[in-house]
Amino acid sequence: MYHGYVSPVLEKEEHMARSRTLNRREFMTRTLAGAGAATFLGCKGGPPAGPARPDAASSASAAPGQPVITRPLGRTGLVVPVVNMGVMNADNPDLVRRAYELGMRHFDTAAGYWRGKNEEMIGKVLADLGARGEAVIATKVNIPPAQRESLSAVELKAAFIRTFEGSLRRLRTDHVEILHIHDISRVEDLGRQGFVEALAELKEQKKARFVGFSTHTNMAACLDAAAASGFFDVVLVAYNYAMQDDAALRRSLEAAAAKGIGLVAMKTQCMQSWYKDMIPSEQQALYSGAIVQTAVLKWALRNDFIACAVPGFTSFRELEEDAAAARDLEYTEAEKRFLADRKIKLAMAHCVQCGACRPTCPAGVDTPTLMRAHMYLRYPNVFQAREALAGLAPGKGLDGCAACASCAARCRGRIDIGKRVGQLKLHFA
Repeated sequence: MYHGYVSPVLEKEEHMARSRTLNRREFMTRTLAGAGAATFLGCKGGPPAGPARPDAASSASAAPGQPVITRPLGRTGLVVPVVNMGVMNADNPDLVRRAYELGMRHFDTAAGYWRGKNEEMIGKVLADLGARGEAVIATKVNIPPAQRESLSAVELKAAFIRTFEGSLRRLRTDHVEILHIHDISRVEDLGRQGFVEALAELKEQKKARFVGFSTHTNMAACLDAAAASGFFDVVLVAYNYAMQDDAALRRSLEAAAAKGIGLVAMKTQCMQSWYKDMIPSEQQALYSGAIVQTAVLKWALRNDFIACAVPGFTSFRELEEDAAAARDLEYTEAEKRFLADRKIKLAMAHCVQCGACRPTCPAGVDTPTLMRAHMYLRYPNVFQAREALAGLAPGKGLDGCAACASCAARCRGRIDIGKRVGQLKLHFA
């Protein structure tokens, strides 16, 4: 049975790694510098965002006193702020508290994040604030793909419910607003017996008001299947500026939203690699600071099929940047210049999980999942990177790379797969 256990020694290693390493936006900003209300749960929007950094002044465009923008979450009847908190990488309860004070009400977590400590933090903060009734909590239960195959429907249902009951205890609540199956990439898992029965039972018991799933890979097909089924209320989907040319994904998102599915965007400001030699020195100032963060967040939210986003900020500065966008989605002139520059579109090297690299790997390794693990490693979230790798079947992870002297896998975009696999090996192989 999957328990997601990591020893205390490894826990200490992960904490030290997070302390040593640049956070995701510091990494991105430094690299960019060279790269060219009916049911709003009683929320009145909170106080206006605090002051932005000097280099963010032009992008933090929200005027004091402007209300938080809200949207309906599909057919659920919930109305949520457009910018909320993805809590996965956060370990500071004061950050969660400040997010609430700035008007964020939807908090996205999972049973496996920091072995439940992430949920414990959210539960304690909301209890201390007396704000459980004002919050929209989403949590996720992950049964890795290999175990989904090996467990019977009865065992799968029992494991799912048992894990979720632990989530309720840690969150100090008798229900959550949204319960997700964690990490769906295969359409057949959406109808898998065990999952469906568990979600239906928990929804009937009112322990989960609405049900859904998170997806990073094969997203268009999963969205289409969810829309056709009529069973799922919410989908947590990776969506960001690097995916602007994915017409098939956009069509699926629009169709799912039209069927009443509430779409929550994650990875909106995902770690990206930028090519230093592509941006002339006189242009580099445009791509440093906070402009990139607010620009790409607004880009995702200006797609009206997206109900809200859950950016994964880990510092107060990042929180203030994101909170500014929650009050005004109009682009500043600097943001317009940033997004219009064709070099930005060329320079983006974010893995969009298209899967086109899979057939280029002679060993049959699951390269998209390796790239996602690498993304977690750079957040930095060593634990989540290890979890992603642990969920792979034998021969599909780094063990499948062992016999290769060099990596033959190729990305149709600009990802250096071999380099990223090598970095994963340094940490985990």
